[in-house]
Amino acid sequence: MNLIQFFDANGERAVGAVDNGVARIVNDATSVHELALSALSRHGGLGALIAEKGLGAEVDRAALLAEGRMLAPIDHPDPAHLYVTGTGLTHLGSAATRDAMHKSNGTKTEEGLTDSMKMFRMGLEGGKPADGLKGVQPEWFYKGNGYSVVNPGHPIPSPGFALDAGEEPEIAGIYVIDQNGQPRRLGFALANEFSDHVTERVNYLYLAHSKLRACAFGPELRVGDLPGHIEGQSRIWRDGKVLWEKPFLSGEDNMSHTIANLEYHHFKYDLFRNPGDVHVHMFGTATLSFADGIKTQPDDIFEIEEAQFGMALRNPVRVETEHPVIVGNVY
Repeated sequence: MNLIQFFDANGERAVGAVDNGVARIVNDATSVHELALSALSRHGGLGALIAEKGLGAEVDRAALLAEGRMLAPIDHPDPAHLYVTGTGLTHLGSAATRDAMHKSNGTKTEEGLTDSMKMFRMGLEGGKPADGLKGVQPEWFYKGNGYSVVNPGHPIPSPGFALDAGEEPEIAGIYVIDQNGQPRRLGFALANEFSDHVTERVNYLYLAHSKLRACAFGPELRVGDLPGHIEGQSRIWRDGKVLWEKPFLSGEDNMSHTIANLEYHHFKYDLFRNPGDVHVHMFGTATLSFADGIKTQPDDIFEIEEAQFGMALRNPVRVETEHPVIVGNVY
């Protein structure tokens, strides 16, 4: 089962359940976050709660997207309580581009390896520990909060000061923190971890700056476990034609870390275990158009699809005008 959120024909929020490509309204539900919290307070879980509520009329997912009525598949009534974070160098092919960027600046460490290659090697050697054991820490970054999330189909804004506007096709884990401060996984979604790769290439220590950008995930939340092998397609459309296209791989079969290890090293911090908070945690990628010399332009459209996750995630690029920031005194 997949879940979607959208505005209905009256402009009211609604939740839909997707089964075998057919979406139906979940009765008496306006928020996946509320459904999740309700499910945590009772026996039976999310699936049982939805079955109890029952399903109503069928909805046309393609029409919702075309009309701009599709929402991200989870949000929080206070966007500051939704965290967007991620990990890098987690996939078996993910080190090559990063290493090339840093070598171009002459950045070397002992043994002739860049820091990226050292981190990647650490993951290969210790990212998949035996059951019940903690593995090596991954690279980790903060991306933003609910204010930085763009709904499926809507433009992803690139700030006027940005040097690049590049897609990153990823899988995101979706979590809610229960009343006891424990993370509870709802499922997974396609994600575009939109980043500024030129800024990152200037200096590896600019990685944090390069990640503070908007992002998108969805349009569907796949409830349940992550498939071991994921093979989707990442595309860039320009003027109605495909400018660039490449497959992307994910799932633990194609990763140097287990999902459990990545989850542990995120949620081990008390900061990320506040009851009711939502976490969208992106697991990384090995596929970037930037690596193939692509420079995006305004109105280019990113498309990320994988059949196991339902409909494709599509978002155009919009470049914003940079506004001056004036810091004043309160006194």
